[in-house]
Amino acid sequence: MNPLTEWNPLALLQSPLFEPLQPVLARLETCGFPAPCDYNALLLERQPHIAVHGGMPLRFVAQEPGRLPFEAQYEPRCYLKGEVQTRERNWHDLFNALVWLTFPKAKAAINARHYHSLIGAPAGGTSQRGGRRDMLTLLDESGVVVACADTELDGLLRGFQWKDLFWHQRGRVNGAMGFYLLGHGLYEKALRPYVGMTGQGLLMTVEREFFAWPLAQRLIHLDELLAGFLAAPEGCQSPRELTPVPLLGVPGWSEENKLPFFYDDCRYFRSGRLSSQTINIPW
Repeated sequence: MNPLTEWNPLALLQSPLFEPLQPVLARLETCGFPAPCDYNALLLERQPHIAVHGGMPLRFVAQEPGRLPFEAQYEPRCYLKGEVQTRERNWHDLFNALVWLTFPKAKAAINARHYHSLIGAPAGGTSQRGGRRDMLTLLDESGVVVACADTELDGLLRGFQWKDLFWHQRGRVNGAMGFYLLGHGLYEKALRPYVGMTGQGLLMTVEREFFAWPLAQRLIHLDELLAGFLAAPEGCQSPRELTPVPLLGVPGWSEENKLPFFYDDCRYFRSGRLSSQTINIPW
């Protein structure tokens, strides 16, 4: 894939990595990089309107500079006022806004868990980052929702059996497994895809008919599943609940994976998690 450095939504619409954002990307102008006012215009089109867990309607506002009091920091301000601080002409914040528009319930649930963690509420744990907030951050920045209707494929993914999964079983993968980028940091990386690019996968069980639904219906269903997982006290406790997904191995997501020997690169398609002492290339 060619790297993208200038605003070109038509190029993004052609990439399978950006499939979840296609409905909102298609509504953005092609003539210039979007601004917060453009994201707010898309918000006004949403019915029902998007709101955060605190009840306030969502809107995108300019980033405030300098050291901020607690209530004005990103997560508290979002939870308390529904205001998402957003920088101009910034890819990272652009994708954050588009993910809010695509997975609003999940993003609101992530924000709520962060906020309760920060204030030390029982539902969110202590104010220390810890495993819970680490997982939330990984999901928000690098998450991939893996919808799966086949327990054997689920097991191959969790077991790091990449060639079996993505090559030998690619026909089954295409019919019973779907990969949907959630992390806005991961979308920014997807502008320049590279071997080594890996997401943090959260597996969600779906029925087989899910894969025959229109994209918009699939996205709504995944948003609801994610929000339910994030709202459950027993969920989202540790980054170990996430499983690495080498994204360029997903069938159809790169030219390289059209040949079987691509999956023999053990630096990318690892056989298991590495300890913190031996990691050379971050998942």
